[in-house]
Amino acid sequence: MARWPLPEGFPELSVSGARALQERLAARVLEETIGEPVSLIAGADVAYGGGEDRADAAVVVWDIAGAEVLETATASVESHAAYVPGMLAWRELPAVLAAFEKVSRVPQLVLVDGHGRAHPRRCGLACLLGLALDLPTVGCAKSVLVGTFDALPEARGAHAPLRHGGEVVGVALRTRTGVRPVVVSVGHRVTLGDACFWVLRASRTRIPEPLRAAHTAATRLRTGRPPGG
Repeated sequence: MARWPLPEGFPELSVSGARALQERLAARVLEETIGEPVSLIAGADVAYGGGEDRADAAVVVWDIAGAEVLETATASVESHAAYVPGMLAWRELPAVLAAFEKVSRVPQLVLVDGHGRAHPRRCGLACLLGLALDLPTVGCAKSVLVGTFDALPEARGAHAPLRHGGEVVGVALRTRTGVRPVVVSVGHRVTLGDACFWVLRASRTRIPEPLRAAHTAATRLRTGRPPGG
């Protein structure tokens, strides 16, 4: 799957250099309507091995019509960089890209367990991945990284804008009645409204099905269990 290469010197980029690169890449993120019918949605998730020195990534391709996983790919990448708040995307990106290189089907939309625009520099993992793959990409995170939102009703589909620094950077979306909302944000080549629509469309429980499947695959890879074990 075509993508831009990782930046020269990666992962030896300094913290300041990585931050500056995120800020430059944020300007390239597009917010636009998806230009083709969506039938395949990919989910991408990352787990960490013992000592937090290995990123284990999984990508699944989920068929909307059949509500089933058609393909699963995994990859492990050593990650020695120290964790810095707001910089986790740089540790996870190489492993996710390595998993995507093994995927044969091209999805029309990618859901990422992480943030997109809802990030201090408006360029989280979902943005980096969307730019790398040049695919419509959505961040769907379990918790807020930046910003606040008002209380929302308990019903499935209830939502409230997530605001940070005077702008709307995402949406708190309740994907199942009575459960905590997820944080949805634009990654690349998608509108915030479409992002919420597809996250809800792909959700039976709190977490969208492609991300649930990717999480299971990444966890199995981390613990050494076979995909069906």
